[in-house]
Amino acid sequence: MLDSSAWVALALSLKVAGWATAINLVLGVAAGWVLARHRFPGRDLVDALLTLPMVLPPTVLGYYLLVVIGRRGWLGGWLHETFGIQLIFTWQGAVIAASIVAFPLVMKAARAAFEGVDRRFEQAGRVLGLGEWAVFFRVSLPLAWRGILAGVLLAFARALGEFGATLMVAGSIPGRTQTLSVAVYEAVQAGQDDVANLLVAITSITCIAVLLAAGRLLPARATS
Repeated sequence: MLDSSAWVALALSLKVAGWATAINLVLGVAAGWVLARHRFPGRDLVDALLTLPMVLPPTVLGYYLLVVIGRRGWLGGWLHETFGIQLIFTWQGAVIAASIVAFPLVMKAARAAFEGVDRRFEQAGRVLGLGEWAVFFRVSLPLAWRGILAGVLLAFARALGEFGATLMVAGSIPGRTQTLSVAVYEAVQAGQDDVANLLVAITSITCIAVLLAAGRLLPARATS
């Protein structure tokens, strides 16, 4: 059986991944729609910058986050001095790290999904008197939801397994910031192979289930 600290790490990982996925569902879909439906100078550069967390080493990304939201960072320092909010070594900091790491998965999937929507359907909605918000929620989003959901599932799996940036930003405080992947690392370091094996099994089974669900959605979108 898993001890209480392992269950806490699992619960915290699900909490962090859930919040990160919810944030990316809003921001990633919005960014994907803008990039798919609007042409503007520097669009390719914006796309590259938003995709950067996918290819940056986690330690580099963690360092950037420390520069921004650390107590001496321009945003983190202002939040601490103005509101007394500290993001470093908190579960909220882990959410920020996981959100940024997983963001490109949602954004790229959303952009591809919206680009696959026939614009004639959107134009027909406008001809029938729908406003832009109504066209988005009643035409574009329903036609693109499978691709978006596939990206969201992949982002959840990525956020669930995030390690490098989370460790740098949130640390490894048992019961507060020690996520599942960090708990595996700590268990291996402590020689607790039984705990590490169970945590690895739980992580692997969860990620496989998510990938299978995403794989079922992608072919369905392609043939719909």
